[in-house]
Amino acid sequence: MAGSEGATMSNRFEFGENWESYLDQLTDEQVAQAERELRDVFDRDSLDGQSVVDIGCGSGLFSLAAHRLGASEIVSFDYDEDSVTCCRRLRDETDADDWTVERGDILDSEFVAGLGEFDAVYCWGVVHHTGEMWRAIDHTTRLLADDGRLCLGIYNKVERGESLYNSFVARRIKRAFNRMPRPVQKLLVFGYGGAHLTARTLLKRESPLAYLDSYRQNRGMDYWHDVRDWLGGYPFEFATPSEVQEYVATHHPSLEHVRTDAPKNYPETVNTYVFQHQHVRTSDSRYADVFRD
Repeated sequence: MAGSEGATMSNRFEFGENWESYLDQLTDEQVAQAERELRDVFDRDSLDGQSVVDIGCGSGLFSLAAHRLGASEIVSFDYDEDSVTCCRRLRDETDADDWTVERGDILDSEFVAGLGEFDAVYCWGVVHHTGEMWRAIDHTTRLLADDGRLCLGIYNKVERGESLYNSFVARRIKRAFNRMPRPVQKLLVFGYGGAHLTARTLLKRESPLAYLDSYRQNRGMDYWHDVRDWLGGYPFEFATPSEVQEYVATHHPSLEHVRTDAPKNYPETVNTYVFQHQHVRTSDSRYADVFRD
């Protein structure tokens, strides 16, 4: 398993600044796509009567989707102040009184303990950016209510020789990116994004415009904002599906593995894991050490 790797404030990526720009071009179709993803992973046509926690809420897109699906309670939090501002902006535009947005750290055991438990726990693309991924997973599972469902998104680990992509090289790239001046970062985003777009569409014999359009429909995200997010996303950890599934089965046996979505054609992808909580609290070892520090 990939070991934890912390980050200083000087080289930690500021995700919120990227999300602020993203919100300026958010469309109804992107929100609708986020709704479709939540219905899929939580296996429900709606979230009526369900409490939802959005860990590392970022732009607030998936919190907004939960609200539109009828969630009875939504708690959104993020480590990044600008991300919190973004999410509050979406919340305020809905005039919702059942949606709480606050700054919080999934690694802060006291903060997590005070949140309570939720029917739906959404934590996609978050724990691998904390610097302590496995501990973040431990804390995330503590938020799951009886019969609740957890959605985790974690970067796939690719070893040397398995693909042109290599997870360990990617981590060095991200660390270096965050040490560069802002103008250089912008040039790298357009250079890397343009090269990736050209190579991918040539290999697939696909129109770049068609690819960008389909990309916007995939999880409601925008290509160029995702490129900057990928290059700058540090701290950066990763794991194979078997590592994640084995860790959860060993440390949190009350969680039943429902499914893993791991696209085979994209080794650098974020794998999506879905777990269902079962009624075995008294024998679940996670409550003895989930907040180990």
